[in-house]
Amino acid sequence: MIDLPDSATFAEAIADRRLIAAAAISALAGLVRGFSGFGGAMIYMPLVAAIYDPRIAAVTILAVDFLCSTPFALPEVRRCNWREVWPISIAMAIGVPFGTWLLLTLDPIVLRWGIAIVVLSLLPPLAVGWRFHGEPRIPVTVGVGLFAGVSAGAVQIAGPPVILYWLSRVGQAGSAVSVRANIMVFFILCGVVLVAVYAWQGLFTAQTLALSLLLGMPYIAGVASGSFFFRSASDRLYRGIAYAIIALAALLSIPLFDPILR
Repeated sequence: MIDLPDSATFAEAIADRRLIAAAAISALAGLVRGFSGFGGAMIYMPLVAAIYDPRIAAVTILAVDFLCSTPFALPEVRRCNWREVWPISIAMAIGVPFGTWLLLTLDPIVLRWGIAIVVLSLLPPLAVGWRFHGEPRIPVTVGVGLFAGVSAGAVQIAGPPVILYWLSRVGQAGSAVSVRANIMVFFILCGVVLVAVYAWQGLFTAQTLALSLLLGMPYIAGVASGSFFFRSASDRLYRGIAYAIIALAALLSIPLFDPILR
């Protein structure tokens, strides 16, 4: 059951002084996503979790990013390789409920430490361009899918392990289009599973839906601005900026710095 927000819920959310900081973070996350094509959740999750709590951060970024990205990804359904997408997606679907259980049961402080550790652990392989070089066998595929599902359910960060795994195929004849389609379709399926599990667990409350709308507006504006202003800029430069912002966001989100963010 989804509890829809009313005017009183929106008024309460707007009156909360934390909304200003969260909206600024949302705009920054969208900006980075717009000019680099990745990293929005890796900035949004640790900082918004520090301002509100991990549940609010997870639900709001899921609602915003899923609604924004799905229309652009749907055309890729015809281009993806379903023999590669299905195994990793099924494993992801198995992992999501376990990750959601962690989101619901872990102490928020423990979960925030976990978010920071996950972000900081996945950032170096992304930054140095590491790719999986082993044979893409089913056990490895299932392991990557399970890790992505658990990470998605708990902290809304499913992309890096799957991206690092599938990018190993880029460079093969005709593979780039297929890999891009695989990744985008995987995100659609991951979003569908997450929405279903979160709704089943009652995470879509009036408060989280109101905040999703309020924080979604600066996020979308940030994505649009990033895409427009940085599309002709150096990819290497702005990816470097994105990595630096992600690292700073993860470090600042550590509970030791709560006096700064709260």
